[in-house]
Amino acid sequence: MQRLQEAYTVGHISHEELDERLQQVLTAKTHSETVSALASLPEQNAGTTSTIAAAGGRIQRRGVWRVPRILKVESAFGRVHLDLSRAVIEHPVVDIELQLGTGRAKITVPRDAIVDVEDLRTGWKATLYKTRRRSRPGGPKIRISGNMGFGRLKIRHARR
Repeated sequence: MQRLQEAYTVGHISHEELDERLQQVLTAKTHSETVSALASLPEQNAGTTSTIAAAGGRIQRRGVWRVPRILKVESAFGRVHLDLSRAVIEHPVVDIELQLGTGRAKITVPRDAIVDVEDLRTGWKATLYKTRRRSRPGGPKIRISGNMGFGRLKIRHARR
């Protein structure tokens, strides 16, 4: 919604078009329906990278939050929980790079997401992830890479 409002403010879309697209975003049930409302807008900085770091404690993102194209998560000790089920994902591919020492990590992805963990190296425990039997086309691709020391990564798809 913020991206549509910015496009209206700059003059890329008319007031009527803003209303139509906001309605489309607010009633969207899949990621692809949201992406289609943003399709003809000028590209944002596609190379955005954000880093979340903590020496210890908990790193948590949940609810409605904007997911950058590249997200780096660094933690020496502690737990990580990233919930992307209600997040705003504007990119067709999102790279999440984990650099974790000890502690466990949990990532909840949208129902229609495609997950790739091929470039993730685990030192102690295997990653827990079952691919969905039935998934709708058009969801974002979530690529998870990096290093995990002594901990386990659990990935699950959102139920709704």
